[in-house]
Amino acid sequence: MQLNTIYNADTILDLKTYIPPNSIDLIITDPPYGIDFKKKKANYNRNDEFVIDGYQDVPSEVYEEFTRIWVNDAYDVLKPNGSMYVFSGWNNLVYVLQALKDAHFTTVNHLIWKYPFGVYTTRKYVTSHYHCLLVTKHPKKYTFNNIKPYQEDVVAINREYRRGKKKIPTQLPTKLIEKLMLNSSNEGDIVLDQFLGSGTVAVVANQLRRNYIGMEIVEEYCAFARERLDVGKEDAV
Repeated sequence: MQLNTIYNADTILDLKTYIPPNSIDLIITDPPYGIDFKKKKANYNRNDEFVIDGYQDVPSEVYEEFTRIWVNDAYDVLKPNGSMYVFSGWNNLVYVLQALKDAHFTTVNHLIWKYPFGVYTTRKYVTSHYHCLLVTKHPKKYTFNNIKPYQEDVVAINREYRRGKKKIPTQLPTKLIEKLMLNSSNEGDIVLDQFLGSGTVAVVANQLRRNYIGMEIVEEYCAFARERLDVGKEDAV
């Protein structure tokens, strides 16, 4: 296992090739949506010129099996006292919850990330939140630093738009990842993101003196993540 590395690889096929069992302290990951996600300028009024193409979704008909496989692999590579944060939209949340249960994870919290803007709709309520599940391998032996008193399970943090700068369409905000990582890991720990995307988990881990491992199937996203990790080029995250 090579620390502080980004692998351009398919986590379904390659995770256990690169990462041995019981070796990861914390996983923070945002898997594909499985909803035929429309990934360019129509999303949140982003300028198409700055959105990096290449997003690969998972067909809805195989999403349940896809989720079962990656969740089981995540369980295997986590240390006995390891934790995982899984982001999910509401559409396929049922499959994520079932896969976590079947893999024998313990659910500690069901967080809601509330952001102040959603895609405009006329025939249903506007979706302006995202689910984030905190799960552990052991029901009592896991890291939780409680960095601030009275932390509620609804977290309101704005999206990051990075106006005039490169981005990917599903990029999570740095402040959100920082909060989760500070609460659930310590300096020197190993943090994994199986679906690295823009590299925010790796960038934050590097800034907080954690070791990171990232896996991402899209070559262009790997290049972008490595660029962000280059201190000379990462002017803002």
